Amino acid sequence: MEKSSASALFGSIIFIPASSYLEKLSPNLKSGTNILLPVELEPAASGKNVFDPKDITLEKILSGMLRVISACSGNILPGRTIKSGDIISEFERVFIPPEWIDYYRGFVLTAKPEIYHEFTGASIIKTRNGEFDTALEISNVLESLFPGSPGVQLNKAMILEERAAALEKNGHAAEKENSEALEAFETALAMKPVLNDALFNAGFFFMRRRDFARARDCFSLYITAGEEDGIPGDIPQDKKKQAQKIIKDLSDLNDPGFLEAYDCVIRGNDKEGLEKCRAFIEKHPMVWNGWFVLGWTLRKLGRYGDALEALKKALELGVGSNCDVRNEMAICLTELGNTKEARRELETALREEPENIKIISNLGVLAMKAGNKGEAEAFFRTVLELDPEDPLARHYLEHK
Repeated sequence: MEKSSASALFGSIIFIPASSYLEKLSPNLKSGTNILLPVELEPAASGKNVFDPKDITLEKILSGMLRVISACSGNILPGRTIKSGDIISEFERVFIPPEWIDYYRGFVLTAKPEIYHEFTGASIIKTRNGEFDTALEISNVLESLFPGSPGVQLNKAMILEERAAALEKNGHAAEKENSEALEAFETALAMKPVLNDALFNAGFFFMRRRDFARARDCFSLYITAGEEDGIPGDIPQDKKKQAQKIIKDLSDLNDPGFLEAYDCVIRGNDKEGLEKCRAFIEKHPMVWNGWFVLGWTLRKLGRYGDALEALKKALELGVGSNCDVRNEMAICLTELGNTKEARRELETALREEPENIKIISNLGVLAMKAGNKGEAEAFFRTVLELDPEDPLARHYLEHK
């Protein structure tokens, strides 16, 4: 994300002499020699920025400083020199001396010692609400305030991963977004000491990308946390057990037979994929992934009863995405005429992932098949709220 994108968070700012104002606001905050203070401006009704010295508050100074820090940290390119009274909204053509940035950073951390936790919490909430651009802007501010922080880098990686996953869940390509998430995770893993949570979350990221070797490496390092120098802290026993089970499954998934079966099904070679998948299950009968791919393949071949039994076995063994398994089960149950049970599986999946568009859309399809037009419309409108371009929902609502 561009550094200047932080303008979405903060308005224009004016630079004023520090010594004239700081002592009035807080006697404990000393001014820096020859350093100008950035103060956030509020636009008047006319749309023009208006500055009244009487309106200066500590919060407006902090907002201005955060804007400058996020926009200019690391920027050593020459540019126009800032003068007292200058009003700035974009920073591409200005130069802020590094000593000013350092002063602003120290000022903010002194005035707001809890800002790390406040902003991290805010970015998590924005991510959960699907407001990924805003979450990344907040993360950018944190990255500028705490350069080299492994926690900040991990938070950024998880935001980027959630953004990519949301796009894929809605049926969109996310190659660029996954590449950005990968880069962020690689950066977090390269920092020393490596955070335990970075290893744990990176493991799941690599699993989602089907890079099973990298995932196994991350989980293997995670379960040895605290046993080697350079990896601090204890880890929760429940997460350790989960990682150990995943390692066992991933060791099995490195079997060429599984990868060949999966690739066959992805390419549409379902009959060949079915043979390879059965061969894999014979060798590894307790790996849920094999049963899931078997059920998925059988469903594509129209063998819904057999597919349903394989998917139930995957659900019994699984530590992965129950939501995907239940969705496949619902499709099979619908084709077998058991729409009541299909709906029950989809509703269970929706409780696990309340904003999963695929699940909401399939609930709409079930309602439509049952003749419940009002309910179907409600589901499809919810889909469009989450993804205004969803083709199925748009088609239904335009031709209802």
